[in-house]
Amino acid sequence: MGRILKSLILAALAVLAISSCTTSQKRRVLMQNISGKAGEVIVVINGTDWNGPLGTELRDNLGAACSYLPNKEPLYALVNVPPTAFTNLFKLHRNIIYFNVNGEVKKEGVEYMKDVWAQPQCVMRINAKTPEGALEALRTDMNRIFSTLEVAERNRIISNAKHYEETGVRPAVADIFGGSPYFPSGFTLKKRTADFAWVSYETTPVQQGIFVWRYPTDGLVDPFSLESLVSKRNEVLQANVPGMYDGTYMTTATSSMEPEIDYIRYKDFHFAEIRGWWEVYNDFMGGPFFSHSFYSPDGKYIVTVDGYVYAPKYDKRQYLRQVEALVYSFEWSQPKKD
Repeated sequence: MGRILKSLILAALAVLAISSCTTSQKRRVLMQNISGKAGEVIVVINGTDWNGPLGTELRDNLGAACSYLPNKEPLYALVNVPPTAFTNLFKLHRNIIYFNVNGEVKKEGVEYMKDVWAQPQCVMRINAKTPEGALEALRTDMNRIFSTLEVAERNRIISNAKHYEETGVRPAVADIFGGSPYFPSGFTLKKRTADFAWVSYETTPVQQGIFVWRYPTDGLVDPFSLESLVSKRNEVLQANVPGMYDGTYMTTATSSMEPEIDYIRYKDFHFAEIRGWWEVYNDFMGGPFFSHSFYSPDGKYIVTVDGYVYAPKYDKRQYLRQVEALVYSFEWSQPKKD
């Protein structure tokens, strides 16, 4: 009898789990899509705290100027919405930071949630008994808050790139390197050699491009140092990316804007990430670039995926964010089955 009862309980729990999963899936399907501009964050907080230390902390971090841009552009555009005005219209926004500050809060800290009112949505709620407690929670978690927003924005771009993929481009790149970023509609393969590919989206006012190149690891000393990677970048670009006039070519700016490097682990990748400013030798063109360099699976090559933006008349932050996401979208191809 005990075994039968146990079996019935397990069966009931399985049905409940399937039902719960189905209900969750249906809820997700029925959810509205997010609203709002890319790079925008709704901050739900009262006016006093927005104009006080809490608002200042957010503006000094999330609203700080983006590096390697000629004009001051904030990392994120912060929009203050008082709690009384936080209606359904604002609840559909892509990124929301909600301050829940009251004496009845039981567990203080930052909650991270997805798809609360829309999809794909990023919601963070700061729970605290007092504004001072909220400020402490904000400062403690600021790096995670920033990275959560970055990942959410990046994943939306990658998802769109996959959904609206420019068919034929990724396979052509992957055929050389064994992997490739994803490219949304409008990107075209501009150049391809045995060890180099150039894919770009070009309109009259704006250019966004992705370079992929590789080179053997034999004989390299300290291959992932900033000096080594920039030197190789300049060598590859001089050979493959000419400017508009004879004797001109793309290169890396080092005197006016020294590039910076970071070493990052993302999913199954360990890579060197470089941010900097590109320019054209003997010309006046330039713009931000962003690159990842890493070993090929067999360790025989170093592969670099490098994205750039040229938008002389426009703000560049969102164009750069799109390029960064495409660089992050690189995936190795699945081995072919016999």
